Amino acid sequence: MPLQSLKKMLANALDGGYAVGYFEPWDQYSMEAVIQAAEVMSSPVIIGCGGIMMNQSWFNGGGMELLAGIGLVLGEKSKVQTALLLNEVTTFEQILRGLDLGFNAVMLHTAGLSYEENLRITRRIVEAAHAVDVAVEAELGELPLGIGGGNHSHAALTDPDQAADFIERTGADALAVSIGNVHIKLDGAVGALDLERLERIHRKVSVPLVIHGSTGFPDDAIPEAISLGVAKFNVGTLLKKAFYAGLREVISTTPEDASPHDTVGSRKAEDVLSRACNRVREAVERLIKLYLNRKA
Repeated sequence: MPLQSLKKMLANALDGGYAVGYFEPWDQYSMEAVIQAAEVMSSPVIIGCGGIMMNQSWFNGGGMELLAGIGLVLGEKSKVQTALLLNEVTTFEQILRGLDLGFNAVMLHTAGLSYEENLRITRRIVEAAHAVDVAVEAELGELPLGIGGGNHSHAALTDPDQAADFIERTGADALAVSIGNVHIKLDGAVGALDLERLERIHRKVSVPLVIHGSTGFPDDAIPEAISLGVAKFNVGTLLKKAFYAGLREVISTTPEDASPHDTVGSRKAEDVLSRACNRVREAVERLIKLYLNRKA
């Protein structure tokens, strides 16, 4: 089916009391696994690519075009509603390229910018994207990184009053917030979340809210977050950990004399890449069940 508008997808989620997952793939295999999981769960889903996680020379030298092409084909063949997000790129020029390539949602990584600079660049993105009916996710606040010993000293929580001003002045369609969530959390769940802050942000703004760093977001906090306006969770680290663990396991049990034509790129039962991506699919299915608020 045609790509689904992210704005409409998230509005439906708010109305329906559930959330949609953006499960960040990195190649065709992982995109296929995410969509397969969404189809099994009969859930809308968001695929795409993450700019800040990519080698920039590769990404700017054709990588974005490659991933966009794969995403468009798989998204339009999907049996469930699918949006294609260009997530957390680093330059306005990359945003413009993404618009030309067919992404129907875009986001610039603005953490670290001053409030006024974030306003200025986000307004430019909204003007360019809305002209071609593409949704814009913006961010306000800065998430700490869970790598490097878990140093959280650079976190900047989202200010509810600023959030209201920011959305009014930019016209962004969704807002990623910082409430104690952590980017690239490699082990365990985050500690205390500021859900009272999330509630105040929700009261101040009408657009859907987004949680980045959902790998470490506690399962038991998901329903309350959804009730407080979160309509989208971003998951990346968990998927790569699942794939890596699966790949190590399947390679260790694959005979050394196995046919390389069967074990690499065949999509047959012996394909180690497909077998490793089964772990990705399973992880996505588990999270979708939580985001849909399904009890059984």
